[in-house]
Amino acid sequence: MPQPQQEKLLKSIINGRTVIVGVGNVLRGDDGFGPALVARLAGETHALCIDAGTTPENYLGTIVQARPDTILIVDAVHLGSPPGQYEILSTSDLLNTGFATHDIAPRLFVEYLERETEARIYMLAVQPQHLDFGAEMSAGVKATLDVLSTFLIAEAPK
Repeated sequence: MPQPQQEKLLKSIINGRTVIVGVGNVLRGDDGFGPALVARLAGETHALCIDAGTTPENYLGTIVQARPDTILIVDAVHLGSPPGQYEILSTSDLLNTGFATHDIAPRLFVEYLERETEARIYMLAVQPQHLDFGAEMSAGVKATLDVLSTFLIAEAPK
């Protein structure tokens, strides 16, 4: 399920020093999207890929030390869209919404990174179908994982 407008935006933001932070719990179905994507990208792009699991705050120092131009947070987020649909959210989207995932609100995470870096910060948010403990990733989210990993490996600077 390619999304040309979102892919164009994604390509435009993965320039320079990029940190991609996968957030999610691999034991909860579609919530494992973030860690699965960074696992596929690690070593295949120029980006520093971090599997932050459910505790992205534990990686704040690593992210800041990388002095990134761009930080891309990848997570399953309820967007009100069909499963597997994704959106690139800007800092203002993240700060002005009620998204709350995992142990730290994205707002606190983003605000800290804004204070400590000069990076552009985005979230690659994918709509989950289910987040049940012990569930496998849904077909729609798996398809998006395949499309985005292939796209990012092909388009991201090496």
